[in-house]
Amino acid sequence: MNENTTEKLLEVKDLRISAYNDEKQEIPIVKGVTFDIYKGQVVALIGESGSGKTTISLASLSYTKPGLEFTGGQVLLNGEDMLTAPPLRKREIRGANAAYLAQSAAATFNPAITIGEQVTESAVLHGILSQEEANKRAVELYYALELPDPDRIGFRYPHQVSGGQLQRLMAAMALCGKPDLMVLDEPTTALDVTTQIEVLKAFKKVIHEENSAAIYVTHDLAVVAQIADYIVVLYSGEIMEQGTAEQIINNPTHAYTRRLMEAVRPKPAAGLGTAVGAEHTRDIPALAVKEMTAGYGGIINGEPAVTILRDINVAVDNAHVVGVIGESGCGKSTLARVMAGLLPPARGDVELEGVKLAGGLQERKLSELQKVQFVFQMADTALNPKQLIGNIIGRPLEFYHGLRGKEKHAKVSEILKMVELPPEFANRYPMELSGGQKQRINLARSLAANPEVMLCDEVTSALDSIVGANVIKLLTALRDKTGVSFVFISHDLSTVASFADEIVVLYAGRVVEQGPADEVLEPPFHPYTRLLISSVPELRIGWLEDTMQKREMAVGIAKSVEIKATGCPFYNRCPLGIDGTCEQKTPPIRTLENGHQITCHLTVDQLTEAEQHTQKILHGFEKLEDKSLNAGA
Repeated sequence: MNENTTEKLLEVKDLRISAYNDEKQEIPIVKGVTFDIYKGQVVALIGESGSGKTTISLASLSYTKPGLEFTGGQVLLNGEDMLTAPPLRKREIRGANAAYLAQSAAATFNPAITIGEQVTESAVLHGILSQEEANKRAVELYYALELPDPDRIGFRYPHQVSGGQLQRLMAAMALCGKPDLMVLDEPTTALDVTTQIEVLKAFKKVIHEENSAAIYVTHDLAVVAQIADYIVVLYSGEIMEQGTAEQIINNPTHAYTRRLMEAVRPKPAAGLGTAVGAEHTRDIPALAVKEMTAGYGGIINGEPAVTILRDINVAVDNAHVVGVIGESGCGKSTLARVMAGLLPPARGDVELEGVKLAGGLQERKLSELQKVQFVFQMADTALNPKQLIGNIIGRPLEFYHGLRGKEKHAKVSEILKMVELPPEFANRYPMELSGGQKQRINLARSLAANPEVMLCDEVTSALDSIVGANVIKLLTALRDKTGVSFVFISHDLSTVASFADEIVVLYAGRVVEQGPADEVLEPPFHPYTRLLISSVPELRIGWLEDTMQKREMAVGIAKSVEIKATGCPFYNRCPLGIDGTCEQKTPPIRTLENGHQITCHLTVDQLTEAEQHTQKILHGFEKLEDKSLNAGA
């Protein structure tokens, strides 16, 4: 908190929110919550999925989800009770004094309106800025949030940017009107680690410099340690503990808080994964892509109009987990779409158990569709809001396996239990579930097909650390029991390290490193892999500031990703780049032991030496001497 800040901005006093069942009986959801927020302060609400974090944060704007009602308490913003204010006054306050940053960017943006119009709309509508001023402010925010082509990205539509880029654009939307209070609901959930650092830095800077304040809702305690001044720990709609970030993180007193701390994902390291049983071993991969190039906008002279992936070779062995990591926009989701047949490749093959598949979904056999299932990143847009959960899970049971009636109903209940949800959820709609619960339904629908390969696109990104760990245990048990294979796409390196057997590191549409997880997570690293690992937040106050200083020394982090046909795409951000070589020649593949491959102009010995130099840099001891490394390359 700013040292000169003593003025209260928001006071939440004995807040109570309830729902009512069909018998008109009151069901308490939020049970007497009280806390204050001062100007210049970030208050984090933490707890498991379903603890009431989002419900309480929305209450600060005097809003409840359908079916909920305020039954007591006050919410004072600048001394004015939001709960009793007239509707028009609430609208005015929400537009001019507060901003909400939702968890799901895909569900927030209107697909028919350009990004720039949506980012500036609120600031202009409420008379805070003129259109010209708002446009200028938006471009400044695009630069600050490290978005590609910041001068022109506002002219694009939401579907023309990646999920992580859309999340950052939603941050620009919230910041554009310079609000007093920002309600940030999991704003970095969909971001890769390198982007997350930039977004967190931007939030801290804006909040403290403009003397505004924020409610920060998250389940990621490592992120909380970087941005929060004060922490409120919630469980089942009640406060278990609250205090300064220093006190909660370093000296928690409540047993539940300590449990949350114990569930924090470890730093990515070798040896965290589980061994694969030999009973499911086969001679041929369950799924493989070979010499694959793919993109969007049609194919011109054998090349995509917009190339996203170039010359990709990835094999997924039976009962193995291949983790795919990389920054937003690097092609992770596009790779899964090609494997699933949602996007035909421009060149190359996709093989299922040694048999070449048709590139497009429509040409594949029903049995091939059943064997390769996709679990989408955004549960909000993947689940039909007008269908009961039982129907959503039951559809693949009927479509692929012909189950009907009582048999289908029993299988739906069994699958719900597998993803740790009660069978009664079959009679609910998606809007009645929390973000984490919807993601588990998203997973359950794919499990219902009984697939050979599951393409999991950020399936734990919306889950708190405890539930996320349980889902990983569930997926591991499924792999061991059934021999199902996983392509596990994630920006969470810790989760990938604990679950994956092999890791594929993508950058700007190319594989820069791949191999057994234990090999990829141990030196020597590709310079980009080193950057990813060093960017994973630690549960330590001050880590963000320390890391930004080190990263700015070690790598040109402010430079944007460049997708290019020649040379190494990481050259413009690489501390080890060789002028005249890296930007002009395609780097060779260096093969180490156990199938570990690094695509780099530097030799393995030079990469090993570079790691030693980088460690010194990351500890602030000395600058990297590129010339000594480049000699003889």
